[in-house]
Amino acid sequence: MTFKVWLRGWWRARRTAARGDEGMTTSEYAVGTIAAAAFAAVLYKIVTSGAVSGALESVIGKALDAPF
Repeated sequence: MTFKVWLRGWWRARRTAARGDEGMTTSEYAVGTIAAAAFAAVLYKIVTSGAVSGALESVIGKALDAPF
């Protein structure tokens, strides 16, 4: 079997497998939503922490005080 024939069969199998996917179920949406909310909460805590806030203020201050 040549590589070209093998690749054609592989792509055909991938297309067939992709067609069988009917989308996420309600429970998968719920888990995904909870995971996204948890990730957003962690990012919010990190960005609003003192160290990150100070670093952002420092970067913005240096950018505004830059000579032209």
